[in-house]
Amino acid sequence: MSFESIQKSLAGQGYVAGDRLAMALHLADTLGRPLLLEGPAGVGKTEVAKALAAMKNTQLIRLQCYEGLDASHAIYEWNYQRQLLAIRAGTGEDELFSDKYLLRRPLLEAISADIPPVLLIDEIDRADEEFEAYLLEILSDFQITIPELGTLKATSRPLVILTANGTRDLSDALRRRCLYAFLDYPDRETELAILNARMPGLEAKLARQIVGVVQQIRREDLEKVPGIAEMLDWAAALSGLGLNDMAQDPEMLQATLVCLLKTAADRDAAPRQVLDAMIGKVA
Repeated sequence: MSFESIQKSLAGQGYVAGDRLAMALHLADTLGRPLLLEGPAGVGKTEVAKALAAMKNTQLIRLQCYEGLDASHAIYEWNYQRQLLAIRAGTGEDELFSDKYLLRRPLLEAISADIPPVLLIDEIDRADEEFEAYLLEILSDFQITIPELGTLKATSRPLVILTANGTRDLSDALRRRCLYAFLDYPDRETELAILNARMPGLEAKLARQIVGVVQQIRREDLEKVPGIAEMLDWAAALSGLGLNDMAQDPEMLQATLVCLLKTAADRDAAPRQVLDAMIGKVA
């Protein structure tokens, strides 16, 4: 698919992709290379993989990374309970380490699928550096070595999306194996397009006000900058309450900020007068 076709297909899934991201996805798909997406939390990195899987009508396999993640949770482990039962039943030792006793975790599941899935390795920077070494063989050759079974090569080649929020620096070895794109918070026009794609029935004036206020709030010194998901939650809340104009009910509007601002400090950073001033600018 051309990058224009990818843009159009993603838009059909409600995901608005810029030219650079669409080109990166096109190249990753064409070249069979993993794509590393970096950027702040809440800019839609995970949603890229979800939209791709829906666009391709294929399975999304997700590995959520965390500190302490190891091969047994990410790649495979043996079903020790079934093995123990087999030993009691007199099963031979060679058969104990066969495919029927193998528990396939996300990485092994992805390369074993009959139809190429989208493999999402989410927040790779939250995993330990040692875990990256497990990934290198998979991302280079799409194969996994299991000592008892040997090297298992991919039945199909998944489209791999890795995401990172900048929690720690990733290794050069991992970066070399990936194509790269940086996702930032969208500009006003792009965010309005995202909102209209996800909520096409929203009143046009309210949509402009929502995006305008969110764009201005992101310029404040906040602990947790609201992302696209928070913007969409706020829009759904305002629409569900029957508001078509932010000036319609200031008290209710203030109460809905629980959708947008997620810490007490951030709520204090956007008092009523600041919010009123923001609404005045975008009205």
